Parts: sequence; C-alpha cells; structure tokens
Amino acid sequence: MSDLTYIKTGEGWLYLTAVLDLADRKVMGWALSETMEAESTTVAAFQMAKRNRPVTASLLFHSDRGVQYACSAFRRQLQDLPVVQSMSRKGNCWDNAVAESFFKTLKTE
Repeated sequence: MSDLTYIKTGEGWLYLTAVLDLADRKVMGWALSETMEAESTTVAAFQMAKRNRPVTASLLFHSDRGVQYACSAFRRQLQDLPVVQSMSRKGNCWDNAVAESFFKTLKTE
C-alpha cells in the first residue's frame, strides 16, 4: 500500500511518499521531494521498497487514484513483476485508511 502526503518543515513544504507492507505494517520504502513528480515521489519510494523487500511472490499494490500512481513512469515499475495494481474506489477515502492513519500518527509525533 502506498500514499503521498505533504509535511511542513522549517524550510518549507515537502511531499512524503510511503510504501507500507500491510502484513507487518512496516514502511518498506519512502521518498521526500519538493515536487509531486512521480519520479521523485512514487517511483523513488517503490524502488526503495523493492530494495528493502524484493518481490519474490505475487502481491497486490494498493494506492489512491493519484496521477503519480496512474502515470506510465510508475506503472513501468510494476511491469515484469508479479504485482497487481489496485486503486481506491472513486471518492472512497476508506480504501487507504491504513496509510492515512500512518501519516496522521507521523504528523502528530
């Protein structure tokens, strides 16, 4: 599962993308970026996740319907892997509740 949020820092706003493993709720990959471009957000976080936990069996990768997950740059990352991409239903924020909860906890810490 993956999602993207923004975080206010002393030097301005940054975008944080996190890839979480729902089996153990570990953050497998993350990326901080000054822009919302897929290469520096979703692609970078997914590449880190693959390095930290290589894809060895079929898995479901869930996210919202954001352009960073729907674009060809990100979808190419899933090619040739046993990965099925899943996206939230339109207008249903509950599908990404685990990621939203993680970001809420992170922002209140």
